[in-house]
Amino acid sequence: MSVFQSPEVNPYYDEDTNTVSYLVVDPETKACAVVDSVLNFDYAAGAISYEQADEIIAEIKSRDLNLQWLVETHVHADHLSAAPYIQEKCGGQIMISREITTVQNIFGKVFNAGTEFERDGSQFDKLLSDGDTYHLGNIPARVIHTPGHTPACMAHVIGDAVFVGDTLFMPDGGTARADFPGGDARTLYRSIKKILTLPDTTRVFVCHDYQPDGRDVEWETTVKAQREANIHIREGITEDEFVARREARDATLKMPKLIMPSIQVNMRAGHMPEPEDNGDTYLKVPVSGLRN
Repeated sequence: MSVFQSPEVNPYYDEDTNTVSYLVVDPETKACAVVDSVLNFDYAAGAISYEQADEIIAEIKSRDLNLQWLVETHVHADHLSAAPYIQEKCGGQIMISREITTVQNIFGKVFNAGTEFERDGSQFDKLLSDGDTYHLGNIPARVIHTPGHTPACMAHVIGDAVFVGDTLFMPDGGTARADFPGGDARTLYRSIKKILTLPDTTRVFVCHDYQPDGRDVEWETTVKAQREANIHIREGITEDEFVARREARDATLKMPKLIMPSIQVNMRAGHMPEPEDNGDTYLKVPVSGLRN
């Protein structure tokens, strides 16, 4: 077993979506993983670009790292994944929770994806269940199924670090919303409590930071700090109190501006829908309220 039980964690912040991606490295073997990558997308222009992904790729290549894993903590509703693009340049396997099939079934119907869209998770290279283990180089890793924000949310514990996706924010930011299809505030509370049983010193890396009160961007905290100071779920806040506060807060939130393109792409492991007869690719926007 590697003496390096503390992986090197390199953050990449995307200001447009408030998303933090990570390049996680085993210093002993030079194996690495990319967690929650971002594909730059100009919604108004329908144009994609690769600035942040290229920055990560350049780091991997300049250090001669071996990309093993492209981790998706869940099907993101606020940014498009760059996992296939990074995989094409650097290799690695794309992994997500086995509950991706639940998300695919929900949103395959929402976007009328048709029978050609497989709803079995086959777009991903590796599907994970609660408690599954893997290695990043010589560093042991395991996963915790953390539904509530979405059915397919999963925290990845890599050495002394845990990557929680949207389940938790920084302590002053609280927790993720639970009002998306398949989400549930009570389930979210119980999922977070599983994360908070990890050792106090476990480093917690969040996927988003919205800079409460205008502070600088932050992305790293600890399990101890979350238990003591998280504004939504610190010690002493009961499950019923959390649910009431979370549901009240969710009722005031607008949908993320990139939810329509993000889910269509991310439920396909970051791949775009198949081109249509004219050779162009289209992303759908379901329109409600038109039928009498």
